[in-house]
Amino acid sequence: MINRGTISGDIISYTSLTVNDKRKLEEAIQGLLSELSHQLGKDNFLGRLVQGDHIECAFMEPRQVLRTVLLLKTYIKSLGIPEGSTKDKRLHLFKEHGARLAAAVAPLEAFDPQAGIIDGEAIQLSGRTIQSQDTSGKQNIIIKKTLFFRASEPETEEQFQPVFALLDTLLSKCTAKQCQVVYLKLMGYDEGAIAEKLNKYRSTINEHSTAAGWLAIKTAVDHFENRIQ
Repeated sequence: MINRGTISGDIISYTSLTVNDKRKLEEAIQGLLSELSHQLGKDNFLGRLVQGDHIECAFMEPRQVLRTVLLLKTYIKSLGIPEGSTKDKRLHLFKEHGARLAAAVAPLEAFDPQAGIIDGEAIQLSGRTIQSQDTSGKQNIIIKKTLFFRASEPETEEQFQPVFALLDTLLSKCTAKQCQVVYLKLMGYDEGAIAEKLNKYRSTINEHSTAAGWLAIKTAVDHFENRIQ
């Protein structure tokens, strides 16, 4: 069977957000998923938010999963939610990590974006990976990893798991402003356009890009997209 791509994810410390912050976050993620559907094509991509904090995506082209994982990760971190709306100690985990995301490259027995159908090995792999990381109900939460990669071929999984782990470490150290710049670069904007869009000096955009490790991120995405079939 032909490989497809999937992403399963959840929002870290979602239950600690206020109702208003949850609404803002959900609307923002829905907007991004709609934009991706427009860019990738409604027959090639399905992205949805389930029960407020669970993300599911599926792709006809599996090479698109890493870029989309990073778009989701950097976009959520760039939102600046919450703004001191609660005193829950777990909120620093949301600000640091934003979301936990697992990508998979494997066959899908059924994939019909228009009908909202995703079923098969790929979504099972990504979904189970996220379920295994569930921290709901736990008092003391320690998060060591938030980006995961699974594949039906062991060689592919072994090749790209370290890439996801390194990107995870890199992005966990990024500020909201740095994530915003990385997000826009992943969307195809150059630094001049980003500076104009954000009303910042181009030198400031370059500083954020360099501090975030953009060259390493771009190299990883290009490598993934050139190797994954």
